[in-house]
Amino acid sequence: MHSLKIIIGDSDAGQRKELKKMLNAMGHVVVGEASNSLETLKILRRLTPDLAFITHNSTLRDGEHVAEIIEEEKLCAVILLVEPGYVGLYGRSENETMIPYLRKPVLAATLEPIVNIAVSRFREIIKLEEEINKLKDTIMTRKLVEKAKGLLMSHQGLSETEAFRRIQKQAMNKRTSIKSIAQAIILAYGA
Repeated sequence: MHSLKIIIGDSDAGQRKELKKMLNAMGHVVVGEASNSLETLKILRRLTPDLAFITHNSTLRDGEHVAEIIEEEKLCAVILLVEPGYVGLYGRSENETMIPYLRKPVLAATLEPIVNIAVSRFREIIKLEEEINKLKDTIMTRKLVEKAKGLLMSHQGLSETEAFRRIQKQAMNKRTSIKSIAQAIILAYGA
């Protein structure tokens, strides 16, 4: 995996320094550090890193909440750093997200695999969401074209093929999408 831009959100400066040293040794760049949740989110939104490490401990109690915000808003991949006695709150239902976590003290041997998994998983989710959005747009376009064809057929007495060709031709002539032409036809007929 190529060099990643990483942010560390941990109230313990010593632990941030140690984690930064391990990440730098792996070839990654720590572009920001924060000691509290609010600061972490501000830095994240400003620097758009590839990965964030967020600590959940007695000082930074809302670490899980910050991790959820990062994941919900798709800001970057996230790994939760937890104390040895941590019992995760995730997995309560199948709709909840699963944020990977590492127990402190972080060991270099466990760090690299979880970084790779977290970033790969995040990228895959983004890719899948883009595909879903494309499919939704394709379905919407088809519905609009069908409706526009129906309007042309009923108002202008065209066959289905003729109606579709007219939509295609207008899209080419106006150098716009079939979807835009279909929407214009629907609007013109007030349907």
